[in-house]
Amino acid sequence: MSFATGLLCRECGTAYPAEARYSCEFCFGPLEVSYDFEAARGVVTRESISNGPNSIWRYGALLPDPGVEPVDLGAGWTPLRRATRLADVLGVKELWLKDDTRNPTGSFKDRVVSVALSSARRLGFSTAACASTGNLATSVAAHAAFIGWPSVTIIPSDLEKSKVAMTAIFGGTVLGVEGNYDDVNRLCVELVAEHPDWAFANVNLRPYYAEGSKTLAFEICEQLGWRTPDQVVVPVASGSQFTKVAKGFREFIQLGLVDGDAPVLFGAQATGCSPVATAFSDGAEVVTPQRPNTIARSLAIGNPADGPYVLDELRANGGDCGSVPDSEILECIGLLARTEGVFAETAGGVTIASLRQMINRGTIDPDKSIVAIISGHGLKTLDAVVETATFSSTISPSLADAEEALRFHQLVSSAS
Repeated sequence: MSFATGLLCRECGTAYPAEARYSCEFCFGPLEVSYDFEAARGVVTRESISNGPNSIWRYGALLPDPGVEPVDLGAGWTPLRRATRLADVLGVKELWLKDDTRNPTGSFKDRVVSVALSSARRLGFSTAACASTGNLATSVAAHAAFIGWPSVTIIPSDLEKSKVAMTAIFGGTVLGVEGNYDDVNRLCVELVAEHPDWAFANVNLRPYYAEGSKTLAFEICEQLGWRTPDQVVVPVASGSQFTKVAKGFREFIQLGLVDGDAPVLFGAQATGCSPVATAFSDGAEVVTPQRPNTIARSLAIGNPADGPYVLDELRANGGDCGSVPDSEILECIGLLARTEGVFAETAGGVTIASLRQMINRGTIDPDKSIVAIISGHGLKTLDAVVETATFSSTISPSLADAEEALRFHQLVSSAS
């Protein structure tokens, strides 16, 4: 049973039924899903959630109505791991990693696609589509294949080969656009008008799609023993994940399901595409679009739809937003792998490098608990590390050569 009641404009508050609509017809503001929390109170309990499936649908009462059953590949209920070795390196007391590399297609996008396509099927669509920087395309293609739907995924043509392959393998139509994500997104908005029977996960179904990110906050609270953390670091692309994670914490608090206050949220962006971090640092009231130029392509959205709402959240609650260069992104992919055994894509390098940056400048408190969201697997962005993450040595098949190489690398390791 879902306690969703319909859609609500985030700007003027106009209410709409739970239909395929993404902007307000009066003020053109974005819409989001609304819920009857009074009815949910006392019905949605810790026990009712714990008895649910080991996926995001354990929180189905607080998600949009999926119809008869959700489109569920098993997204969510990913590990929350205590990162003691990385915490020691960064000089913090309590650090946790929300490891969304473990999702079915290797990224947090499985959460949002499961919700979006569940709503799409309820609303009578029969083709799945999206604009994507890569991870969303893979997830849409996989979920569409799972339910026997055709898919049309539209991505920049210069994406990492691994992401293109991971999308194409599911058999849908994959269109590479000669341009960046913002060009792709504009094209998809035009296609929505031409193909009203297509469910574009992050366009005409955006209000439902976005709700999937709340489950990150829900899981973090439940996995911490029904308490909130003090601080959470979230990578920022469109900004939707950031704002919905904040919404998720507020909803659990409103329902009395957790102990503690809402955490302070911190953003993470690559310097080569940092419109939100730049606006925050400059004290600007608007987010000025940027042309992306970074290896962190999954975050390369120069004109983020939820950028203004991220700014509001940061400023209202004492947060901050990191902006880190590609060199530090690569360094921190390796740091995370060496200390915690987690291989993250470039977005994960952005998160850890931004976390370090904000600790060093004093905006993140090292004595309070911290959760860092690792949103995607490193196998998706092998292009970024394949030249440097390689053989220690190439040797002949002889014991003497092996021993010599081992001695050399032991000396190098001890010296460093």
